Amino acid sequence: MKTLIEILAAILSATAVLSCSHVDDDRIPAVGVNIALDNPGYWNTFGVHALGQYRYFIKNEGIPSEFHYTALTFTGFGGVLLVTDIYNQPLAYDLACPVEMKPTVRISYNPDNLRARCSSCGSEYDVSEFNGSPVSGAAYEKKYGLRRYRVIPSSSGGYNIVF
Repeated sequence: MKTLIEILAAILSATAVLSCSHVDDDRIPAVGVNIALDNPGYWNTFGVHALGQYRYFIKNEGIPSEFHYTALTFTGFGGVLLVTDIYNQPLAYDLACPVEMKPTVRISYNPDNLRARCSSCGSEYDVSEFNGSPVSGAAYEKKYGLRRYRVIPSSSGGYNIVF
């Protein structure tokens, strides 16, 4: 009987620890994302191909200026950050800081340390290895992670970024 109680106590402790480490990555409002980089030409021009490369997509500001936005293109709440993970797979995040919750208060990517940082609250996020999890600042204290978007390979050789 004592063993069963010890096992239950261990399970409850493990559950409490795991639930305390949960990162809230849904603070940024769910806003449409649809960036078509589905042909090799677009992907070669606007995609990311190696660790440390990045690209911002902000439709209402025309960033990047050479990108041809259409009526069916949507770039989320604050814009989209496109980077690669440590295996050179593309990842996408909303640029809006989840602490500040304003579409114009955006994170910026530092290719030297592979992190994104909010200049307003000072929070830093690991975007290349730990899925936009906070590593310092108010976001770390409150466990607020970046909203992540799906990067789906297309049959023609590029990728589509969608919510």
